[in-house]
Amino acid sequence: MRHRSLGSIALAGALALAALGGAPAASALAAAPAAAPVATAVVAPSTGARHHVEVFGEDGSIGRADAPAASPYLAGRPALAPAAGDGEVTSLLRSGEPAGKVDVVVIGDGYTAAEQEKFRTDAAAKWQELSAVEPYAAYRGLFNVWAVATVSAESGITGDPDRSTVRNTALGSYFWCEDIERLLCVDTDAVGTYAARAPQADLVLVVANTAKYGGAGYNVASPLGYDGIATVAGGNPRAGQIAVHETGHSLGKLADEYFYEGEDVYPAELGEPDESNISMSTADRLARDHAKWYRWLGLTSPDGGVVGSYEGGGYYPKGLYRPTENSIMRSLGRAFNLPGREAMIAGFYRHAVPLTSPTPAGTPLTRADRLTVDLPVAGTVLTWSVDGRELPQLRGRTVVNLATVPLPGPPGRVHTLTATATDPTPAVLDPTLRPHLTATLSWPTTR
Repeated sequence: MRHRSLGSIALAGALALAALGGAPAASALAAAPAAAPVATAVVAPSTGARHHVEVFGEDGSIGRADAPAASPYLAGRPALAPAAGDGEVTSLLRSGEPAGKVDVVVIGDGYTAAEQEKFRTDAAAKWQELSAVEPYAAYRGLFNVWAVATVSAESGITGDPDRSTVRNTALGSYFWCEDIERLLCVDTDAVGTYAARAPQADLVLVVANTAKYGGAGYNVASPLGYDGIATVAGGNPRAGQIAVHETGHSLGKLADEYFYEGEDVYPAELGEPDESNISMSTADRLARDHAKWYRWLGLTSPDGGVVGSYEGGGYYPKGLYRPTENSIMRSLGRAFNLPGREAMIAGFYRHAVPLTSPTPAGTPLTRADRLTVDLPVAGTVLTWSVDGRELPQLRGRTVVNLATVPLPGPPGRVHTLTATATDPTPAVLDPTLRPHLTATLSWPTTR
């Protein structure tokens, strides 16, 4: 989330919010190794730090505010004794080793010890909502999803049903943050404490035990490696769209495409924005300069309409252009546009790889071995080579019997067997992004 000026916190004009259908419950949860419990209540120091956050209206509109990093409902509160199950990590989806996957960490708040199964069900439902959206749906095999339990002293969330309601919860989540009813804020230090329990954290989602619509998107970098935090109402079927939008920032490095009518013209002295989905240039200039989303110009986009240049974006109504009229980066309930999908896929591959194997690369092999590789994304092209020479007869094979591999030379000679996987998706046109869509693994193999 790039913020050049704080501007107004007024929400953008009313835009339709598409409700998602019901998501399946978490029926088969694989337990991860138990972690040592952490404190039920984390005492957050009042540092005065603040974060830019996004505010999400029930009509799908998006705005901004500036919110405290620390929750007033945690600051100064004495830490409680560790509760059984607090900090416990459950695998909702394990596609492979964390080092080769995008690791989504879902943390609960406002769930008591007796409600932990409800939390895991809500967490699984939010992942289903997120992964039903493209390009997530086509790339589910690149993801692990971890649920980290927090045991709260009370059930529910502060500010639900009204602002006089206060709940004692592990993360101090609360509505009416900055006097905005639907802004669901959280203590970011407390979130970090629990996120550290997961094997790895690339995306962090806080699911609050409430059916009241609300959430927030935090622009916060963590030493753990995640770039933001999204908060959503666990019991509200529309709140999952908040997480979709926020991952556009954290994974896709996309700018917001909405703007404020009362804002000034984008100052030219700030120069061309870094993000790939907003520009100072019109479509004609993008095409002339071969810049940003020029490769997509004129194509029909999944969010509706044709890719071109539409004035208004990055919070400014004038002076900046976006690729399409109304994508998820402008209002909830929409799809990613074509340039946005490209950026998201590139973001997936910044954390994940298109080729893995249960036999670590570098493991010495002999002709008596059988080698297996995994391709997490459908349509990935797999080739094999020995000492740099491709073996067409093995193309596409994910299981290779080494006895059938031609290894020239005398017995005892060591060769290098290499598997190369490439995702040929037409959703990525930028050649500078394509190297991330290829991976190789090699093993020394003795004849």
